Amino acid sequence: MKNRLKKIIIIPVLAVTIFFTGTAFQNDFFEIAKQIEIFTTLFKEINMNYVDETNPADLMDTAIKSMLKDLDPYTNFYNEQDVEAERIRRTGDYTGIGAKVRTLQDRLVIVEPYKDYPADKAGLKAGDEIIKIGDIVIDSYEEDAGDLLKGTPNTAVEVTYVRQGKENITTITRTEVEIDAVPHFSMIDAKTGYIVLSTFNSKASTQTGYALKDLKAQGAESIILDLRNNLGGLLHEAVNVVNLFVPKGQLVVTTKSKVKKYNRTYYTQKDAIDTEIPLVVLINGSSASASEIVSGSLQDLDRAVIVGSRSFGKGLVQRPKPLTYGTQIKITISRYYTPSGRCIQALDYWNRDEKGNAVRIDSEKYHEFKTKNGRPVFDGGGVLPDESLEISKNSAITNAIIEDFLIFDFATDYYYKNPNVTDVNKLELTNTDFKNFNNYLSTNNFSFITETEKSLKKVLENAKKEELDDNIKTDYNTLLTNLNNSKELAISENKDQILYLLTDEIVKRYVYREGLYDYYKIHNPEIRKATEILSNPSKYNSYLR
Repeated sequence: MKNRLKKIIIIPVLAVTIFFTGTAFQNDFFEIAKQIEIFTTLFKEINMNYVDETNPADLMDTAIKSMLKDLDPYTNFYNEQDVEAERIRRTGDYTGIGAKVRTLQDRLVIVEPYKDYPADKAGLKAGDEIIKIGDIVIDSYEEDAGDLLKGTPNTAVEVTYVRQGKENITTITRTEVEIDAVPHFSMIDAKTGYIVLSTFNSKASTQTGYALKDLKAQGAESIILDLRNNLGGLLHEAVNVVNLFVPKGQLVVTTKSKVKKYNRTYYTQKDAIDTEIPLVVLINGSSASASEIVSGSLQDLDRAVIVGSRSFGKGLVQRPKPLTYGTQIKITISRYYTPSGRCIQALDYWNRDEKGNAVRIDSEKYHEFKTKNGRPVFDGGGVLPDESLEISKNSAITNAIIEDFLIFDFATDYYYKNPNVTDVNKLELTNTDFKNFNNYLSTNNFSFITETEKSLKKVLENAKKEELDDNIKTDYNTLLTNLNNSKELAISENKDQILYLLTDEIVKRYVYREGLYDYYKIHNPEIRKATEILSNPSKYNSYLR
């Protein structure tokens, strides 16, 4: 116990040394040292004197994470395993079975097998639940079970999984997995090229540039760049992607921080591939961070028409900082600003509500900025498209359905009940399918608690305290019944979007993600709108004037 404590106590001492070397903290020297000393002595006393046996590592982990939770969700502490996961995210390379998995408390579910990688070759499919890896039973494994699937290239791992209630066993040989930043590019028609940029890892600009050149060689006279569901990544890669379409020396993004050395301006460094080719960028509510730098900058420079729905609104920049014993912290160091001067950060983590939740910046507090051509754009709420499509915007109830993985699970059931689908381009879900999905929601006890419902419950609780509940109970029950009816109606009102999301998930079951992009080129409403805009030069230019 004493040796372990000595190691942990060294950490705050090193932290003091680091802080003393930073000029930005000179005014806080005494307060920082004081608080670290208080924490060190408290930590020592707890571990030496608490009535039950304590685990210093677990206590420290809880203390660190609780402290960071008060800042923002992007400032995170990483242990050695987490550091490796971050490296994979940045580079896109790792050794494993080649599948996206979802780790729950006692479950490990295949979300998406990558085509022609080991998991796919071994027969694993989306929806398969892994219950055992080698001799390790998942529901009794306390760490992240997904890490058990990683390992040395060419090593085999035996996996036991459940599919549609039946237990199966397969052996998978691990291999090096390379995640492309651009998983798909192709021609939509004789003149329109389509590029999907799914993440901003270290390959993003190189692969996007290659795709752009290839499509131009195929005859592309306009480009659709798809940033939907792209959660971001490396800032400098975002700058380099913008550079493909704008000339050298153009300001793309500025970062501002309380620490002067983090105040930077990022300009394009190379000659562009094409500064004139008409460009439409697709975004949605899951386009964040680097995706917003690209879409926001191209919008500010009047270089592209933005189509879809309002982006996520992450205007903060993080940087990894190494700590001791192979650990790391990724810390928010600055805010970023697009060329017009706007910061699109949507949530205010520094002024929270009474429950401690970050509040969305009120649209009345947005500030107006001007694009290069003088068009008005606004800060404070993500990037607002030049052409907004209602079907691109998830409602609160749709998001709740997605978060409960009910669309994913329904798609799995649909796939096994309809094994004879041979041409997904002819797949079209019907009213019967929507009715079946509604029944599926009921069968799986889907419940969605609205803010209105929370407020009503609070009113009743206060009424009980004041002994007034007898007077309002009837009205309360009536309101609750009406509210539940409204929720059922809300599902029906979002029918088109729900069927749209279900179709996407089902198509992937039959033809992988690669086939989904081909399906998009025929059926996707955002791509149809983008193609329509690009096919009409006067309409395209009208957005930018």
